[in-house]
Amino acid sequence: MAADSRAEDYPHEIDEQLTGFDSSVSSVKTMLEKLMSTPRNDLLQKLDPLDQAKLDLMSAYTLNSLFWMYLVTQGVNPREHGIKQELERIRTYMNKVKEITDRKKAARLDKGAAARFLKHAFYNPKEKDSRKKAADAPADASQLKRPKRS
Repeated sequence: MAADSRAEDYPHEIDEQLTGFDSSVSSVKTMLEKLMSTPRNDLLQKLDPLDQAKLDLMSAYTLNSLFWMYLVTQGVNPREHGIKQELERIRTYMNKVKEITDRKKAARLDKGAAARFLKHAFYNPKEKDSRKKAADAPADASQLKRPKRS
């Protein structure tokens, strides 16, 4: 009987949303358990500084998002709470880390190679004619004749 009265506490139109919410909470719980199973110092030692920053930001954002959801369940408007500013602050740092990551991935210009490419790509008739004449001109006559063998 107690189960029947609990089932009547909410409208049945939201059954699907509640089921989805329950599965989402379960998956978040599973992920957090995996993250918390390894000591934080062990995780940080294996990561470079940029990945450490990403882990810290992800952890802070996750905790603050969970607190946002807690406030909603308690009937508090989180948009009027200090949590909103905290989430925005974390997002700005996440954007900074993303910019740094994008800069690392960006193609770098080899100025020397680009200059050589452009130099050889543009046609300069005077320069090519002078090279051609130098290549076509015969070498010294003494070099062209073979010495006689005795």
